[in-house]
Amino acid sequence: MSQAIAQAFARARQAGRAAFIPFLSGGLPDMLTSAQLLLELDRAGADIIEVGIPFSDPMADGPVIQEASKRALDAGATPAGVLEMIAGLKGRMQAPVVVMTYYNPMLNLGLEGFARQAVACGVAGVIVPDLPPEEAGVWLAAARTAGLDTIFMAAPTTPDERLPRLLQCCSGFLYYVSMTGVTGAGLNLDPEVLAGIARVRSAAGLPVAVGFGVAQASQAAALGRVADGVIVGSALVKLVLRAATPAAALRAVGGLAQELRAALG
Repeated sequence: MSQAIAQAFARARQAGRAAFIPFLSGGLPDMLTSAQLLLELDRAGADIIEVGIPFSDPMADGPVIQEASKRALDAGATPAGVLEMIAGLKGRMQAPVVVMTYYNPMLNLGLEGFARQAVACGVAGVIVPDLPPEEAGVWLAAARTAGLDTIFMAAPTTPDERLPRLLQCCSGFLYYVSMTGVTGAGLNLDPEVLAGIARVRSAAGLPVAVGFGVAQASQAAALGRVADGVIVGSALVKLVLRAATPAAALRAVGGLAQELRAALG
């Protein structure tokens, strides 16, 4: 498996903080600006950067990332194009890249071909929210052969008896969804949520990063005390969607990223 993700968590742990994992939609608002935004996240101190591959039916995503996917697709973004954009950043960023995609685009490119191409382009791991571990055998074989981590998701509703199956298939880190629902919904940091994160972390045996709904530095700081990593997506994507110019998008994303990273210590 890829060592880049493990090393990123190790560096954050040695610094006494949770890893900062920002997400942006690949190809938004265009490929050139998308690449510049990823570099801006790296400069802001991202430990791992998550890049979404636009898809026409992003069932795990809320309205913000749905709109981002539509705009990127309308602008001509493709899975291969996003991977090529990431490849162009090899050697220019310290943070390893994880892509979030759905199973259909991977299947369309061929599972083995997608895994090989992703690794060749500098991708360290893949998140596939619509692929359950019970049906992931063919993909996991292709990913392991290519040296690619597959990151699965757990949620507050994940039964205790199913968690070991998720963890058996998962590598890199476990993505813990902080709520039931889709990306971008309001985050509730009540004691029950925090206790659920701690429970999963104690059983995981690998880093646990928490996402869905994190939008403010104070939320990141609270989650960083109970998780190994904090994932922020919709709040950053929203800034890109609202920006009048690419330069404005870079300033806004860079500013929020620096605030979030500073909140983690």
